[in-house]
Amino acid sequence: MKKTGPSALKANGGVKNDANPATRGAILDRLKREGEQPAGALGEALGVTAMAARLHLYELEAEGLVTARSEPRGRGRPTKLWALTEDAARLFPDAHQGLAVEMLKSVEHIFGAEGLTKIIDQHGKVQRAAYADALSGLKTIGDRVKRLAKARSTEGYMAEAKKDGRDWLLIENHCPICSAAKACTKLCANELNVFSDVLGSDVSIIREEHILQGARRCAYRVRHA
Repeated sequence: MKKTGPSALKANGGVKNDANPATRGAILDRLKREGEQPAGALGEALGVTAMAARLHLYELEAEGLVTARSEPRGRGRPTKLWALTEDAARLFPDAHQGLAVEMLKSVEHIFGAEGLTKIIDQHGKVQRAAYADALSGLKTIGDRVKRLAKARSTEGYMAEAKKDGRDWLLIENHCPICSAAKACTKLCANELNVFSDVLGSDVSIIREEHILQGARRCAYRVRHA
């Protein structure tokens, strides 16, 4: 019987497995930032062969961290696209989400909905002050979006700024407060307002992708008002 999967790659010889744990981490990071990809694209981006990348992917699949689906591409064999599973979220920063959710519920229980709103509004004020300081003196929209992305990355959001035609995209590939945001959706609405305020009155910002609505990432389009 013909072998398939990782055992086939090892049995067929000619491929030395890249045992560098940094490659494994880089695969997970790239799938988190870029979404599903074939093994060949991952290997090329990371400087290893497609088979070496595939060996890592099979190992990660066995651990329940990645999954694959086949996509028809023309007349040839279907392309296998790899993506992270929900279980892989535990590998990325979570900002003590269990504690955050418990605290939010406790605040609402003790002080009511109005008290919870005041807490979130105060958090927004702190964010506005910190981001406004970080963006101080920046003239162009692009510079402001890039600086905001840098600030968000330090908080665990794996954020990046990308030019998209005449607009800019603020992309957050991870949400370290996702559980808390699910428990209190006002947190997300608050952040959108904060971004709008600190990026300046000369821009408009729209959330086009939202993790809480099932998207892989949160993405905000920033353009001249």
